[in-house]
Amino acid sequence: MNMGISEKVAYLKGLAEGMKLDESTNEGKLLMAIIDVLDDMAEEFADVEDEIVDLEDGLDAVSDDLNDLEEFLYEESDDEDEEYDEDDDDELFVTTCPECEEEVVFDESVLEDGEVICPNCGAKLEFDLSDLANATATAEEEDED
Repeated sequence: MNMGISEKVAYLKGLAEGMKLDESTNEGKLLMAIIDVLDDMAEEFADVEDEIVDLEDGLDAVSDDLNDLEEFLYEESDDEDEEYDEDDDDELFVTTCPECEEEVVFDESVLEDGEVICPNCGAKLEFDLSDLANATATAEEEDED
């Protein structure tokens, strides 16, 4: 039989009563005080265990909600990607910011302006269209071969 803390403290109380401890003696007072403290501790442990169970239940609910949200967001993201592929023929370009080394994505309109501001660090990136035109022409020639 596996007794919990509350049951063990109740057992000790029963033993103390069965032994007819004299609470007028110092030893009797001490033992009864110890048993009372153990009883209080057992009650606190039971309360903490209940709170832990409640927290676990709440955490499970939050985890389930987070999973639902992730699924929703990924579905929305996939839907937007499909819509973008179908509705938008603008070519996107990617470069690496020399300041923060993060990727910067931009479309052809930014390329025509010749510059873009890095959304990560605010650095100004400038483009020379002649280099891009030469690279595009070279890539097209390689594709034809």
